[in-house]
Amino acid sequence: MIASRARLRYHRQLGRLVGYRLPEGAFHGAVIEALFSIPYDAFDRSTREQIIAFLKAFVQCKCRDQPLCGCPERKFAIEVIELRESGLDHRQISEFLLDEYGIEIYAADLLSFLEESVHLLEAIRDVAEQTGVRQVRIRTEEHITAIEKGVPIT
Repeated sequence: MIASRARLRYHRQLGRLVGYRLPEGAFHGAVIEALFSIPYDAFDRSTREQIIAFLKAFVQCKCRDQPLCGCPERKFAIEVIELRESGLDHRQISEFLLDEYGIEIYAADLLSFLEESVHLLEAIRDVAEQTGVRQVRIRTEEHITAIEKGVPIT
């Protein structure tokens, strides 16, 4: 999944604050738990804002196993697709994620994820067509077009 490719810009600084080496993945359980246990005043204002935005956007859920429930990874994947559907290309998405959340991710990884998403949607569309579920077929076609062309769904 695309979330496994994401890293936090302030990863090393976070590790120094908690006193041990953290895994590199932004959505790794140890990293998320470290974000909840550190004093935020150890970071500059910009980084503090990115940490808070990251936690609000991806980690807040009502699952019992939170934050290890899988919701953060799913929310991140949805965010990437929504950014693409809003018109950003893979490079712009990478820059946005870095600026907004401090998430570093290669544009090529985003492009691969978006291509895989289109292939999955095409499979869903084909099954919907074969089973006669017209509304699902229409919605998947809209998402395929939005991802391929970067145009919002109307």
